[in-house]
Amino acid sequence: MSGTVGQVIKCKAAVAWEAGKPLVIEEVEVAPPQANEVRVKILFTSLCHTDVYFWEAKGQTPLFPRIFGHEAGGIVESVGEGVADLQPGDHVLPIFTGECKECRHCKSEESNMCDLLRINTDRGVMLSDGKTRFSKNGQPIYHFVGTSTFSEYTVIHVGCLAKINPAAPLDKVCVLSCGISTGLGATLNVAKPKKGQSVAVFGMGAVGLAAAEGARIAGASRIIGIDLNSSRFEEAKKFGVTEFVNPKDHDKPVQEVIAEMTDGGVDRAVECTGSIQAMISAFECVHDGWGVAVLVGVPNKDDSFKTHPMNLLNERTLKGTFFGNYKPRTDIPGVVEKYMNKELEVEKFITHSVTFSEINKAFDYMLHGKAIRCIIRMDA
Repeated sequence: MSGTVGQVIKCKAAVAWEAGKPLVIEEVEVAPPQANEVRVKILFTSLCHTDVYFWEAKGQTPLFPRIFGHEAGGIVESVGEGVADLQPGDHVLPIFTGECKECRHCKSEESNMCDLLRINTDRGVMLSDGKTRFSKNGQPIYHFVGTSTFSEYTVIHVGCLAKINPAAPLDKVCVLSCGISTGLGATLNVAKPKKGQSVAVFGMGAVGLAAAEGARIAGASRIIGIDLNSSRFEEAKKFGVTEFVNPKDHDKPVQEVIAEMTDGGVDRAVECTGSIQAMISAFECVHDGWGVAVLVGVPNKDDSFKTHPMNLLNERTLKGTFFGNYKPRTDIPGVVEKYMNKELEVEKFITHSVTFSEINKAFDYMLHGKAIRCIIRMDA
């Protein structure tokens, strides 16, 4: 890769020219990295619901043309001025949020919400100069959450790259860049169930299944999956779910159903849907005295959380989490090691695989609920 250092690279990228329209494989130009930036060769990437949501431009201000993608694994091609802890050849996972290591949040052991590099879905340019690093025939193409991994090469701020064990297979661990780490960390880092305790997980999508996986790793005795789609239960069993509740099958609030099942409530609950009613149910289904509920899903902007104050006064705890409380550069290499040590099972999250030229199939799988994660092979 040394021959490309400092040069504009021409490569293939899947460009979204319009909201909701199929991506088009184009030859684009990728500029060299500037100060505190890294140019990465992407080997494997994956599709997340966040990509789909902003590609559809639901409730958002469209920013097109754009290169989406933020779950990926790659190799450093070159680094810009000021980058000291990465070098060409390093294996990295791009992360949609960052860790500058200098701000108050980064220096706190209790937060992972970097002031400089916190997720920004509206910014389609790089921080250093307010410009994009992608173009086609002189036309700028916007970035997405600072990663834009649906391109054979991309430029990313050094604070949004986790350097990982080079022995880790990138076609597997690339899925740890977003949703799976979010759900896993919500359970292990925030809910923190003790061995033998009960855990309820609301939502059996990728994030919820990762939360269940965290409960399995923690040694939970009962893992109750809650979802409106009963067909998801069989798949959920692979992630340690022992019981399944579909709220539509009951004529009472699901929190009451769970309380009856567990002699007063579960020890921990993790909500992974973004539904405000699911959030309320998750909180109200935990046991008084010690129960902890963790909110992961993102609600609609006009939603409001309502519960009786006695639910708090009776010593139930309500928490929220962002990216599972993992600091990207500091903690994600350790999540990869959980996989390498066979503590975390990643393969069961990967249900499909396509070539880069077939990337629109990955969108179809996601839109029709067929895939947990679909790997996109960039060299195929």
